[in-house]
Amino acid sequence: MQLSLYNTAARAKQPFESLNPGVVGLYCCGPTVYHFAHIGNLRTYVFEDLLRRALEAAGYSVKHVVNITDVGHLTSDADTGEDKMEKGARREGRSVWDIAEYYAQAFFKDWKALNLLEPTAWPKATDHIPEQIALIQDLEKKGYTYFVENDGVYFDTSKFPRYPDFAKLDIEGLQAGSRVAMADKRNPTDFALWKVSPSGAQRQMEWDSPWGRGFPGWHVECSAMAMKLLGETLDIHCGGTDHIRVHHTNEIAQSECSTGKPFARYWVHGGWLLEAPDDSGKGAGKMSKSAGEFVTLDVLIRQGYSAMDYRYFCLTAHYRNYLNFSYQGLDTARDSLRNLRKRTDPLIGKAAPANSGRAREWKSRFLEAVGDDLNFPQALGILNLMLKDPDLLEGERAGLVAAFDKLLGLGLTVAEAPVPQADLPEDLKPLLAERAAARAAKDWARSDAIRDQFKAAGFVIKDNKDGTAGWSAI
Repeated sequence: MQLSLYNTAARAKQPFESLNPGVVGLYCCGPTVYHFAHIGNLRTYVFEDLLRRALEAAGYSVKHVVNITDVGHLTSDADTGEDKMEKGARREGRSVWDIAEYYAQAFFKDWKALNLLEPTAWPKATDHIPEQIALIQDLEKKGYTYFVENDGVYFDTSKFPRYPDFAKLDIEGLQAGSRVAMADKRNPTDFALWKVSPSGAQRQMEWDSPWGRGFPGWHVECSAMAMKLLGETLDIHCGGTDHIRVHHTNEIAQSECSTGKPFARYWVHGGWLLEAPDDSGKGAGKMSKSAGEFVTLDVLIRQGYSAMDYRYFCLTAHYRNYLNFSYQGLDTARDSLRNLRKRTDPLIGKAAPANSGRAREWKSRFLEAVGDDLNFPQALGILNLMLKDPDLLEGERAGLVAAFDKLLGLGLTVAEAPVPQADLPEDLKPLLAERAAARAAKDWARSDAIRDQFKAAGFVIKDNKDGTAGWSAI
């Protein structure tokens, strides 16, 4: 399979070739484990799993690294606010270490449920403090840093002329229009490499360093761990598009100033999951934990969906495009997957070599779609068309399903367990009709009040363009 990927650094689709023949070093920015991962976060990991599967289908051995951020990520990606881990610990009245372990395990549970391939390594930031300190010392020795008293060590972006190139930043505009208090930063884009703990205060996570007791900045961990595990130049670095402007730009600056080599040859970014607005218009935009409310995979499962329903939903849009999340859209994905399984379940266990010219043609079409910058929506369409082909033998169809599902990861070669649905309490049933009438009369206040009554009882109402579509347990 020939594989082409959209490289953010080039703003173009390029044929993929690894630095070392047959082997790919793949680094994916992992979760900050201060809270549950929401389904927007998980969409990124689904796309990265599809990329890994495509690389393996193209014949590569993939060294896949996903980091765990358990220190240093401040509430603003640009080094303002408090550490998210400390914030999470205070929110729940537990230690930072307990918070990190609890939410890391919750993330691993989601990972497994979505049938994501296990990475080669799960490095944690707190396990690599010496490597991060060593990288900062190297940058200091080479003249790229400065120290701010009672604050920490900063990277001086003015000493890296290519700093704005990756994200196409308007540095002059940032200088002239910055409304953020810069404190003692020399430039608006300078970023923290090491933060010194406040005088007279003790953090739960802090370490001794040449600059005082404190903790590493968020950006430095990825460079230090990626280069330790995959070498000074990565084949592919992945993440969400929200990482381009700050996090990945900073990784490039600190890594390339340290090594003098390109940090990554291909940068592959996934688009955001957008929340559909409710009746009042609220909720539109990128799904984010900072907004206070977000949807997790566990919430979807408790509402009667399966993790594969959500994975299929992600497959319906190209990874680089925005994807609008709504329960109506998820219902459509669930129905589509059920219809697909009605045709693939009878083929389970019947796979035979798909060697006929017709079978090879279908496989070629499928791999061509996947190889074209991971066009999985098109690949899904090819799978559905293949299943209707009367010129294929049953065993060939089963063999092609098995081959295609190695890339799709939908579990089409095993029977799916049914998802239980909770019963709606009798006192809530009349409210469904009342809410439908309220919506028809544009009485949004009553409609929202009934929705909130359902939520308080542990159920969510689902709406579509025609009105109230149904309900499910939270």
